[in-house]
Amino acid sequence: MPASADTTWVLLQDIVAVASCMPGASISERVDASHYKGNVAVKFGPASMSFRGEVEVKTVDAASHTLRLIGKGTDSTGSSGASMDLTARIEAVDARACNLVGTSEVTMSGKAAAFGGRMMNSVADQVLKQFAANFAAKVQALQPPGSGGSTPNTSAPAAPAAGAAPAPTQLNALALGWAVIKDWLRSLFSPKKA
Repeated sequence: MPASADTTWVLLQDIVAVASCMPGASISERVDASHYKGNVAVKFGPASMSFRGEVEVKTVDAASHTLRLIGKGTDSTGSSGASMDLTARIEAVDARACNLVGTSEVTMSGKAAAFGGRMMNSVADQVLKQFAANFAAKVQALQPPGSGGSTPNTSAPAAPAAGAAPAPTQLNALALGWAVIKDWLRSLFSPKKA
C-alpha cells in the first residue's frame, strides 16, 4: 500500500469505506459498533448474484494492526447463501509503505455453489484485484502531504466527505469475462485425470 501502516490501519477500521472498495458491495446500515448490514452484487453478461447480509467485526487489534470480520448472507430469492471469515493484517514496510495481508474462507450454498468452482475462483481473483486497487487509491488519498509518500494519483477518486456514504464500485465485467474465458480454455486443454 502506498502509505504508512498507521494511515492504512485507520482506513482498514472504517468498515463502510472498506466495503466501498469491494466491487458491488455496500453497507446499508450500521447496527452498532461491531454489526453492519449490507449488500453484495456481482453481474457479468447474463449471470448475476445479489446477496443481502450482515457483517460482524469480531476482532480489532491495534497493536498488531489486525482485523477479523465474519459475514453471512442470502440472495434475494433465498435459494443461495454465502458466509465469509476474513482476517486482514497490515505489515509495515517502511515509513511510506506497508503490505495489506489477508486470509479468508468463503462458503457458498444453493444455486451459488452450483455456479462452478473454477468460475468462482476467477470471480474471486478479479474482485480481489479490483479491491486492492480501490483500497490503495483510498489509502494514498489519506496519506498526509509531505509525509514522504508516493506522489498522489490525480486520477484516483476523491475520498467522500465525512458522513457521506461512498458510492459502491462496480465489478470490471471485461476483466472478469476474460478470466472466465481463460479458465474455460485451460480446462479444455488441460490433461484429464482417469
